[in-house]
Amino acid sequence: MDQIVRKRKSETPDIAAMLREYQSVALVLQGGGALGAYQAGVFQALKEAGVEANWLSGVSIGAINATIIAGNKPGDQLDRLRDFWETVSARKVWHFNPEGDFFRRLRNQMSSMMTMNSGLPGFFKPRDMNPWLNLPGADGATSFYDTGELEHTLDRLVDWRIVNDGERRLSVGAVNVRTGNFRYFDSAIEVIGPKHVMASGALPPAFPSIQIENEFYWDGGIVSNTPLQYLLEQEEVHDTLVFQVDLFSARGILPRDMPDVLARHKDIMYSSRTRNNTDTFRRMHNMRLKLHKALMRVPPEALTADDKIFLASMEDVPQINILHLIYQQKIYESDAKDYEFSGTSMREHWDSGYQDTRKTLRNRAWLVKPPETIGMTVHDVHRDDPS
Repeated sequence: MDQIVRKRKSETPDIAAMLREYQSVALVLQGGGALGAYQAGVFQALKEAGVEANWLSGVSIGAINATIIAGNKPGDQLDRLRDFWETVSARKVWHFNPEGDFFRRLRNQMSSMMTMNSGLPGFFKPRDMNPWLNLPGADGATSFYDTGELEHTLDRLVDWRIVNDGERRLSVGAVNVRTGNFRYFDSAIEVIGPKHVMASGALPPAFPSIQIENEFYWDGGIVSNTPLQYLLEQEEVHDTLVFQVDLFSARGILPRDMPDVLARHKDIMYSSRTRNNTDTFRRMHNMRLKLHKALMRVPPEALTADDKIFLASMEDVPQINILHLIYQQKIYESDAKDYEFSGTSMREHWDSGYQDTRKTLRNRAWLVKPPETIGMTVHDVHRDDPS
């Protein structure tokens, strides 16, 4: 029996060897407030498996998680991430935990109400005056909370020199308040600081817009809650393994009461359109392949300059492999799940991400780089796993 076990282990592909097939490993993190602890659990499992991302991209809470990871040495990343989540979920709700879904839902409701009334330690606090009572143009006239504490927390947990040293790439998404245009702040292009990360998580009307270079920015989730499209649009992307971690699921149950309706509405509104993005990418990829084959049948002297440029670009077609992890809502969670920051829920979310990722990595076939004829593959532990 021991010999069989040893043989199976020896036949299991080594993750490190499989990762060497890719030029880049990306960790793509969706927005979702308190649910972001799920992403921390994903990161822990990846780290234990020896998976190190060299491109981190996020929106909103995903931008905060991505920045903490990108802004620390490998040995400190998990500790800093845990520090953040324990800080923002430190407030006690009850000093006892009665069992049963009814009591858990009641506890979560109280926790979310505490967040609304008191803010979160190290993150945000209510303004002294309600914005509706403030004069236009006054400091607190456009948001219910002050996020100054988040800047101090980021400065405490993130080494901005490491963020910008070029070892890893960090990109965080925000939307320009004046123009409505989406923008990514990218360490490959500019120097990233705390304001860029705060801009990515400045969800109105709760949080104020953040000023950067005479422009004001809100949470990128208003336009797109996942950074996947930004990654796919980059010309310099080559063979890449992507771990995309989403916090709202597009698939769900039919609502049976108003709390279910509100929760389902939020899921659909903020869920990423991964399948749509990847289907579009595949269609474009297939069209490029067909055009390439057609041009290869044309005599060289009949090719235009644009034809030659296109043929040259097809010599290195990137293969993208996406492992898609999506947080699955608990039965007792409501539409307030993204601002319910109790320590109990934070630990549950973290463990869910950890277990889902371990399950994903056990299926080594999902780590295999797709062939050029396909260009992209997507694996979803909640839809594609046979176990």
